[in-house]
Formats: sequence, C-alpha cells, structure tokens
Amino acid sequence: MLAFLFTLFVSWLNLWGPQKPLVLQPAPFPVARPLFAVAAVRDERPGRPPLAWLLTSTAATVQPVDLQGGTETALQQFAARSLPQPTAARYRVTIRVLECRVQEVPAANRQAAGQLTVRLAFDWQNVEGRTVTLTEYRSGARYQRPLTDRTVVETALQQNLLGGFRYLQQWLEQGVRQDARLATAVRPSFRYETRQTEADTLFYDPARPLSWTDFTGQPRPKGRYAAAVFPGFAYQGRPRVVNGTIELELWLKVFVVRSSSWVAPDQRTAYNLNHEQRHFDLVRLVVERFRRKASPDSLTVEDYNSILQLQYLKSFTEMNHLQDQYDQETHGGTDAAAQERWNRRIDAELRGYGIVR
Repeated sequence: MLAFLFTLFVSWLNLWGPQKPLVLQPAPFPVARPLFAVAAVRDERPGRPPLAWLLTSTAATVQPVDLQGGTETALQQFAARSLPQPTAARYRVTIRVLECRVQEVPAANRQAAGQLTVRLAFDWQNVEGRTVTLTEYRSGARYQRPLTDRTVVETALQQNLLGGFRYLQQWLEQGVRQDARLATAVRPSFRYETRQTEADTLFYDPARPLSWTDFTGQPRPKGRYAAAVFPGFAYQGRPRVVNGTIELELWLKVFVVRSSSWVAPDQRTAYNLNHEQRHFDLVRLVVERFRRKASPDSLTVEDYNSILQLQYLKSFTEMNHLQDQYDQETHGGTDAAAQERWNRRIDAELRGYGIVR
C-alpha cells in the first residue's frame, strides 16, 4: 500500500509538479574580435510567456518551463560568457527578444517532438544618441528527444542563439563597408574646381585671373558702373562609407557666369578689371571660410548634409554682404584710396589662407 501511494505521488509530480528550468550553457564564439558586444537584453515578447512548453516524463501533458534566471538574465549571461571580452568592440548592441518559444507534442516510441522558433532584433545607439535598429534574425529548429532527457532542448536553444551572434557579426562585416547607419564619424575632404570645362562658366583659379574676354554679357544702359561681374559659389558632395566612416568628398565651385558679366564701351581698363577681380576674390575667401567651418568636429553622422546646407546659406549671406560693403566703400571702384585699402586687405587674406603667395 505504501509503495502504491509513493508511485502515485511521483506520477502526480510528473503531471503537475514544476519542471526544472532550462540551463543555457555558453558556447565559444568563432570570431576572436567581434565587432559587437551585447550591452543589454530586453524581452519584448507579448505578455512574456514561459519560453518552453515541454512534455513531462509520462507524456501526459506539457508544462511551462523557463530559462534559469529568466529570459533576459539568461541571454545576457550567455552573451557575456560566449563572446570575447568587449573592450575592442565597435558596436554595443541591445538584443530585443521578439519571439523565443519551444513547443512539444508527443511522438512515437515515447519521444517528444519539439519545434523551436527564435526572432531577435539588434539595436545600436549611435554616437549621437539615436537608437538604430540594425537587423533582425529569424531561426528555428525541429527535434525529437526521449521524454527523460531535455539536453537536446538546451542545445537547440544554445546553437540558435549562437547562430544569431554569427549572423550579426557577418551583417556588420558587410554593413560597415557601405551602410551609413553604421558610421561613427564624418571625414570631409575638399577640392576646388578649377578646370575650365564649361563655355559660359569660369571657375576661380589663382593662376587664371579674370580678363575682359570673360565679360560677354550685353552692357547695361549708361549708369554708375563701368562694368559688372556676377560671381557665385556652390558645392557638390559625394559620400561613401569606408570602414565605418562617412568619407565625404566635396567639390567647391567658385565661378563667374560670363554671359551675366558685362563691361561698358571704352571701360576696359586695368583699374576697372582689378575692381571686378576683387569681387571674384571675395567669393573665394568666403568659400575658404565655409570650408574651414565644415570640419569633422562640426559634422554629425545623422545631420551632416543639413549642417552643410545651413553653413552654405550663412556663407551665401556673408558673400552678399561683403559684395555690397565693398561696392559701397569703394563707390563702385571710383574711390581709388578705398580701392587700394580693399586691395591690400584682400591680398593679405588670400596669402593668409595660402590661396596665393
């Protein structure tokens, strides 16, 4: 009678007693210096249900089973013990557990047939504090096991999670070469366009100053000016990602439109040409200041384009202000003393920036 009651008690435990939690053992990661380290794990499964529903040893029912320590803690420890030390990792990621479930049903020969489903999202907070979802990982496995041995369940979980780490490493290795979201810095480089490739456009070149042949526009009716030149500037950018850095190649274009520039009859003097050249020089100086404001420290990965646009607009305003000030103080070039003062000022700035010697 006592033996019967003991057997009944054991059967009751198998049917209704809580099962031991699953233990997630660490597994060696095959990359000595991964690009990432796991900063945090968040369980975002709706309702945070038990991770597994496993058959009891009698195959009479399934019971809920969790990871030892809970999903977040177990995965965090698994990452810490499986991955190398994160000191050299470039990206510290947060793993969001979107799905992680094991479901078993009875199979032949007192076996349990199980299905594992895993879906993880990997987030990274970039250097500017913005959270970027990098990629998602989906995986799964089917297995059969003896009812008395749960080792295959723990191994399947281990290998699928390790597969997620391998997937992220491969994704980063590819993305760091071309995905701007992974960039950690912007490094601009500048080139001034000096090639004379357009018939109606003269690009600023210290070795090629203005000549009267560049003034092809129709002279204006008689007025206060002997000539007029219409310089401007623009920039063109070509970004590319190189090893986690946005290499931003910028072409700076300081130009005069020939067909908008004119000279009145009998006004083709060296003095007047110098006055117009100084208008061109002033634009070149403004653009040099624009270039120096667009430093790596001033450009952010997320907003480098809008920052450049804002600096461009400010520099364009500065250019217009300087042009007006120059004409007002020199009275359109008719005040020789004022003109000479501006000549000296502009020459000094051109030398100071290394534009001319």
